[in-house]
Amino acid sequence: MADKTPLFDAHVAAGGKMVDFAGWMMPVNYGSQIDEHIAVRTNAGMFDVSHMTIVDIDGPDAEAFLRKVIANDVAVLAEYQALYGAALNAHGGVLDDLIVYRLPKGYRCVVNAATREKMLDWFEAQALTNMRIEHKPQIMLAVQGPEAIAKLIAATDLTELSIKPFFAAAHGDWLIGRTGYTGEDGVEVMLPVAQGLGLWQALLEAGVQPAGLGARDTLRLEAGLNLYGQDMDETTSPLISNIGWTVAWEPAERGFIGRYALQGERSAPAHKLTGIILEEKGVLRHDQPVQTDIGPGLVTSGSYSPTLQRSIGLARVPSGASGECSVDIRGTMKKARLVKPPFVRKGKILVN
Repeated sequence: MADKTPLFDAHVAAGGKMVDFAGWMMPVNYGSQIDEHIAVRTNAGMFDVSHMTIVDIDGPDAEAFLRKVIANDVAVLAEYQALYGAALNAHGGVLDDLIVYRLPKGYRCVVNAATREKMLDWFEAQALTNMRIEHKPQIMLAVQGPEAIAKLIAATDLTELSIKPFFAAAHGDWLIGRTGYTGEDGVEVMLPVAQGLGLWQALLEAGVQPAGLGARDTLRLEAGLNLYGQDMDETTSPLISNIGWTVAWEPAERGFIGRYALQGERSAPAHKLTGIILEEKGVLRHDQPVQTDIGPGLVTSGSYSPTLQRSIGLARVPSGASGECSVDIRGTMKKARLVKPPFVRKGKILVN
């Protein structure tokens, strides 16, 4: 049986259509995926992301541990600053992508729902002597959109929220990160269950649109953001997944797990992950074959874009591929074009 977040009843009351997602009953939409998508692009929407895994790590060895298990380098973080990175296996494949926050007494990692058990087990297996790992179930709400900050302030006793992107702030028992998965401004709020239930209701009353998995997927795709398990996994490295920028190569003596495997493809990765736009009728979907000017590739994610009003996707193709290509959609080759993501950022269309 699928798990339920503490907000399950609130989703049902709001008209959420509940589906099983990574072992959790989550709302796919509340009536109109497109309306929810547009609300986030133009106003404010909120997502229940309490199925994500919050892991607190502290103790004298916490920093050394994270510098070993994450390809990005947490040593650069100031207090309440965050970074995005990947945990790799020994072959350089992506075990998971995650956000790490530096707190006054340690660190907080937020990993994906589908990798919860794998990552908790892996963290324990790699743990150093003087550190503590604590899985911390809480409510986590993503409030996203150009009016997200104003609506959050209106719904709470906050008087301002001036934190910069990829920084966080404490507010009592809350951790508020200026982060998100939509390409819009906004925050992700982690807080105790009772307070989270109250925040959901207060945001509803402030006019924030509940949004489900469907809108979350089209928003992140327009923003060119990867979905773990589709656009990258344990068989693909960050260098061919458009997140090579998260690999901190300096200092050279930091031997993070996967480093030596990555060095072999660092100078000339054979493939890349890039954007793709369908030029004909149809919808791009995961696993559709792509033919480029220099060889075959594969669509890793695809959907209809409400903002561009056409089908877009991400595709893994030969590293030198560019321009026109074709996609096999149900046995018919359809014209398409490779573009550099993102497609949309802060409401602005970035591709022709």
